Amino acid sequence: MNAVLTITGYFLILLALFHVVFPVYFKWAQELLSISLVTRQIVYVHTFFIGLTLLLMGLLCLTASSELQYTLLGRKVALGLSIFWLARLFIQWFIFSPRLWKGKIFETGMHVLFSFFWISLSTVFILIYLTNK
Repeated sequence: MNAVLTITGYFLILLALFHVVFPVYFKWAQELLSISLVTRQIVYVHTFFIGLTLLLMGLLCLTASSELQYTLLGRKVALGLSIFWLARLFIQWFIFSPRLWKGKIFETGMHVLFSFFWISLSTVFILIYLTNK
């Protein structure tokens, strides 16, 4: 499981780094002009903190894999992370509109890829919680 957590950690850090390019990729400079300054800044700040959270999750996997697996606190953290990623999977399918991806090759591919990623993350963390007691 240590190797799985190492791989998971690197993927979470990579996902965190993707958040740096979101404003450019999604053309936020133009897209967000029509909303209030406070709403625009909330979008940027929340994106920063999501990226930071992902980075810290990745670092936790890389630097504390034994603690996650073999301590009661670590297993409770793993349970929380599993719930976090299950909630993200739910949002992927039931909150985001299918119009964002249906009928679009790249977007559908990303929708499926990230769905598998959220499932994988949920599974890794729930397995940590359920095993190594």
